[in-house]
Amino acid sequence: MRTVGLALVLASLMAGNAMAQPKWAIVVHGGAGVIARAHLTPEQEAAYRAAMTRVIQAGGEVLAGGGSALDAIETAIGLLEDDPLFNSGRGAVFTAEGRNELDASIMDGATLKAGAVAGVTRTRHPISLARAVMEKSPHVMLMGAGADTFSHETGLEQVEPAYFYTERRWRSLEQFLTQNNLPIPARPEGAAAPDAAAGLAHDEGKYGTVGVVALDQAGHVAAGTSTGGTTGKRWGRVGDSPIIGAGNYASDASCAVSATGTGEYFIRLTVAREVCALVEHRGLSLQAAADEVIQQKLTALGGDGGVIAVAPDGQMAWSYNTSGMYRARLADGEPLSVGIYKDEP
Repeated sequence: MRTVGLALVLASLMAGNAMAQPKWAIVVHGGAGVIARAHLTPEQEAAYRAAMTRVIQAGGEVLAGGGSALDAIETAIGLLEDDPLFNSGRGAVFTAEGRNELDASIMDGATLKAGAVAGVTRTRHPISLARAVMEKSPHVMLMGAGADTFSHETGLEQVEPAYFYTERRWRSLEQFLTQNNLPIPARPEGAAAPDAAAGLAHDEGKYGTVGVVALDQAGHVAAGTSTGGTTGKRWGRVGDSPIIGAGNYASDASCAVSATGTGEYFIRLTVAREVCALVEHRGLSLQAAADEVIQQKLTALGGDGGVIAVAPDGQMAWSYNTSGMYRARLADGEPLSVGIYKDEP
């Protein structure tokens, strides 16, 4: 009887654990950097929390309705690309030549298929273009004018370059160029539109990115990342965001990761793939893997930034070595969590 009783208890515990695993989960970041309580006004803080809440709830609705992780990511990042609070799409930083050159990538953990674009200038939603590269071309990465041509040919929404203009990013460029004794270019033609984020947007530093990782009800994970790059970038510089394995990676065998930070370091460490490798090959928990890469390896190399991650079993994690990171997570049966500062869970 004791054996039977023990078996029933174990079975009950196992059933409870199975029930505790969420059917779906999503984690969002809006960039890491110099983000401290003393730097944000109450109005700014409220604006960022509201934006992160709106974005993650939109992605969560896709997953709750049975949509794929890829669909949730495209939906959520598309909203971030439209929000001038963030360094992606409208609100992206400028190059030294006064252009907005946008990068994005997306990866499907079920198939290991991936798509990425770099230096695009006319596609409203670079994340949608990255997905089109993955699904409608034989390639993984397209760049520059060719990527914009492919975007037009596949029917994605096109905009004039001035669509991405925001006054605060232009002023950041002017300041950067002045400090570095570089010439200030003419403002982009048609850039007279008012800045929708004026007074609310916060400059997170030279770097900024947005990203989403998701687990869908079919048990598949995916990751997406989008950015405008770095203020004053020159010579066609490309960071980690469109580099599969560095700023983005997803595999159902381990996890999905999206990164944000100083891209050159993330490329050298293949940060996103390294987190997944620690989960897959060393059996680390998702949080332990993220912390080892960010708090130890990235920090030791002198890099700064962070990651968000989700695993097929519903684990969610984030880790960053900066003063703050705009972040949110949501899962089936679990409450919404939104954070900005280091002292928040």
